[in-house]
Amino acid sequence: MEFLAPLVATLVAYLIGSLSFAVLVSRVMGLNDPRTYGSKNPGATNVLRSGSKPAAVITLLLDALKGWLPVVAVKWWGEAWGLGDGTVALVGLAAFLGHLYPVFFRFQGGKGVATAAGVIVGFEPWLGLAALATWAIVAFFFRYSSLASIVTALFAPAFYLFGHRVAWDAPSAMVVSLAAMGVLLVWRHADNINRLLAGKESRLGAKKS
Repeated sequence: MEFLAPLVATLVAYLIGSLSFAVLVSRVMGLNDPRTYGSKNPGATNVLRSGSKPAAVITLLLDALKGWLPVVAVKWWGEAWGLGDGTVALVGLAAFLGHLYPVFFRFQGGKGVATAAGVIVGFEPWLGLAALATWAIVAFFFRYSSLASIVTALFAPAFYLFGHRVAWDAPSAMVVSLAAMGVLLVWRHADNINRLLAGKESRLGAKKS
């Protein structure tokens, strides 16, 4: 029965991640379903296209929170249930997968940037700061939010290893979880990558034509 507690924790994390706050916040605030306009992506960026900045900010914070909460819950209280780094890594990945493939919303979720950020902060606060700094630097110099997100996702596992000095001192489950999230995040940005290569991706702060 040793596998039961990690299994329950992982399942709960997935269910929390499956809460599509872009849709829920839009409903509560009387906005159109974000899956019906713009990129049709249920995320904070698309909610912003509704014209409501408060709704976008609330969505962003809640999407990050649902990635952070399961991770820190296991870190804070999991030891009493025999839950270690492996479960921490699993619940982080599960919450992220819940956002991408939410069971409550026909498995049609967002790209996972905010939720991945919450998971990363939950893993290590300093790792969250490093990821935020990376995103900000890339976004500042290149003016592409998608590119900044992709670069940050790819660098996160390396940052984690670097923070633990050498690879064999870092919990391998954490590295695998970060790498899996990075690969999935890049895959979910396939359309953005195609637009970047074609020179058609929208820049931050650019006015719509």
